Amino acid sequence: MTDATPTPATDAGSTPDAPDYDAMTRDIADVPAVEVITTVAVHLLSAAAVNLGLDKPDSEHKDLDEARKLITALAGLVTASATEISSFHAAPLRDGLKSLQLAFREASLVPDEPGQGPGEKFTGPVFG
Repeated sequence: MTDATPTPATDAGSTPDAPDYDAMTRDIADVPAVEVITTVAVHLLSAAAVNLGLDKPDSEHKDLDEARKLITALAGLVTASATEISSFHAAPLRDGLKSLQLAFREASLVPDEPGQGPGEKFTGPVFG
């Protein structure tokens, strides 16, 4: 005869073979601020690149309005946090940001005036 005593895993509605997500999750307080900031920045970079159509030729995801918002948010984050995360972390983010700003300018049918492009209120005018 088997023991019918429920285990904690089965009490929660999962199987005994399911991973213990609580054990796998890091407490957010243990994550250094620089890691949180750079992770968010990389997500913004990636999302903006996809919305610019840089993920693949003839991308069906091209949406310049969404890209503008993401680039502006990235510019604000990078500009505001640069002194906090050090040049070591900020420099590559600035480079990625500038590349996106230039790609946006190239993708736009009607280019923005210098200083009026996405994020340029935080970074200043961007030139190739």
